[in-house]
Amino acid sequence: MNYRLLPLVFFVFISFKTNSLPFPKTVTSVLESTIHTPTPKTESDVIYNNLKTNTYKLPNQDSFTKALEGYYQWKEKGQIQKDILTLIDFSLSSAEKRLWIIDLKNNTILLQSFVAHGKNSGHEYASKFSNKPKSHQSSLGFYTTGETYYGKHGYSMRLDGLEKGINDNARKRAIVIHSASYVSKDFIKKYSRLGRSLGCPALPKDESKEIIDLIKDKSCLFIYHPSPS
Repeated sequence: MNYRLLPLVFFVFISFKTNSLPFPKTVTSVLESTIHTPTPKTESDVIYNNLKTNTYKLPNQDSFTKALEGYYQWKEKGQIQKDILTLIDFSLSSAEKRLWIIDLKNNTILLQSFVAHGKNSGHEYASKFSNKPKSHQSSLGFYTTGETYYGKHGYSMRLDGLEKGINDNARKRAIVIHSASYVSKDFIKKYSRLGRSLGCPALPKDESKEIIDLIKDKSCLFIYHPSPS
């Protein structure tokens, strides 16, 4: 036997055994936790993912999450009394149905509809917003729905802006929910967008009464746009 080969054989054997050893338990645990642990779901994630859509399209999740967070905060302050959340997403084209009414008690979308923005907020898309009287722009943020009345646009509903400097001039500006002939599929076919209001979230004539009756008297309305301002 060639004894000069023994050190080499022993080195190869030791190297093979060492490379065959499993990772220490602590290292394996870290790797497994990194690979397999899912991101924890928030309450808004759970509600959003389990919304009963009634064949309606889901709103954007980011807009829904912000709406839900605000709804809880304003309800805790006593400003909101109903389990109804109305979400308007002004980041979408006015040719899309960008208003949702959501029953949070039953986790159900009750209705989805068209809604107009102010004429000085933009054409097809809204991009400018104001709280100033006579600006003829839409205001963003959280509102509580008020009382109904009959005015020049027929059956209408007043709104109270809850955010100082953002929409708290809603009453002074007469920002209300009302119907308008320029909020219709026919108008969209002709102009590729809805008509525009003087700042009010105007609704289709054939749906406005149903919508107003669903959300009147202290429910939460949130008008969303991912604007830095």
